[in-house]
Amino acid sequence: MKRLTSNLLFKVIIAIILGILCGLYLPESVSRIFATFNFIFDQLLKFLIPLIIVGLIIPSISRLGKNAGNLLMATIAIAYGSTLFAGFSSYYISMNIFPSILESQINTAAVQTSGTDLEPYFKVEFAPFFGVLPALVFAFLIGIGLSRIENSVLDKVAAEFEFIITYLIKKVIIPLLPLFIFGIFNNMAYSGTVATILNVFIKIIGVIFIMHIGLLLLQFVIAGIVSRQNPFRLLKGMLPAYFTALGTQSSAATIPVTLEQAKSIGVKDDIANFSVPLCATIHLAGSTLKIVSCVVALMLMQGMPVDILQMTGFIFMLGIAMIAAPGVPGGAIMAAIGIIASMLGFNSENQALMIALYIAMDSFGTACNVTGDGAIAVVLNSIFGKQVRGVPPSIS
Repeated sequence: MKRLTSNLLFKVIIAIILGILCGLYLPESVSRIFATFNFIFDQLLKFLIPLIIVGLIIPSISRLGKNAGNLLMATIAIAYGSTLFAGFSSYYISMNIFPSILESQINTAAVQTSGTDLEPYFKVEFAPFFGVLPALVFAFLIGIGLSRIENSVLDKVAAEFEFIITYLIKKVIIPLLPLFIFGIFNNMAYSGTVATILNVFIKIIGVIFIMHIGLLLLQFVIAGIVSRQNPFRLLKGMLPAYFTALGTQSSAATIPVTLEQAKSIGVKDDIANFSVPLCATIHLAGSTLKIVSCVVALMLMQGMPVDILQMTGFIFMLGIAMIAAPGVPGGAIMAAIGIIASMLGFNSENQALMIALYIAMDSFGTACNVTGDGAIAVVLNSIFGKQVRGVPPSIS
């Protein structure tokens, strides 16, 4: 996992650099080849995304529902609440900061004329079987139903379908993403918009990093208040997990370190053994913060309307979609890109920018997720530590 995600980041950086250079110097006839590939790959993404949602969310909800109990319900409620808080706080901060720091880019984007993009040589269109929102509703309802059935044949089918979807992401989508991003930046360099985009990237990454730090401080202040402990001592105890996640870029791969550090700051073994692996699956506050902030920045830059009701629905749906993310390289952005397109109207270029931005900051989002799991474990330990002797099997 570490090798795959690290290689992906490296390939994306190379793709951006080469895409810019080729867009500036390659003849239009050659660049249109990549525009043709991008159109076909975009069609493939649109076709697969509803299937990805169904394939990953149904088994996730089914497994969660089979482990019923007060501790499980409390963990899910706190994790989902943390994810929603991260999303809404990210929206509020982004709407108050980005209009000023991105003012020149917003104005530049507003006066740029269209019609200079590269045209594909030919187009092959294939519509998905169903839309993204129907896929989310279907996956949620079927997942809940399967959670109430023991030894279901359909449950086994869902698990096998999950394996197929995971295989397609790892072996088809992820390997082709750098070429897709290459084509996007090749087109932006050709059309003269790449300097604006790169300037935006740098500013967005800086703001999001600061917001991640602020989110962690708030999470541990709350954990410190609930547990009546020094929040800074608790946060310091979880720093090894934070720095491990920076390297692994995987919540699942960091679980052993997160477990050890949670226990070192006073969380009982039973609570830690249950909550840490589960939170690695369902608690993605850092990833949600990052996605919402990037979405707002790109919408502002493109002159798209940012409506609070629309964003509210998006954040709630994003919190649900995130449970399909762990365990799959690029899973968070792949789980989110469908609702970004369907609910916010992002075109293929903006979707590619979202993917590139997300991958560029993947390690920071993962580190925020993992460290926040420690804060949740502390809160759960304060609530259930005296009454829990045995807990349901952990979920990884």
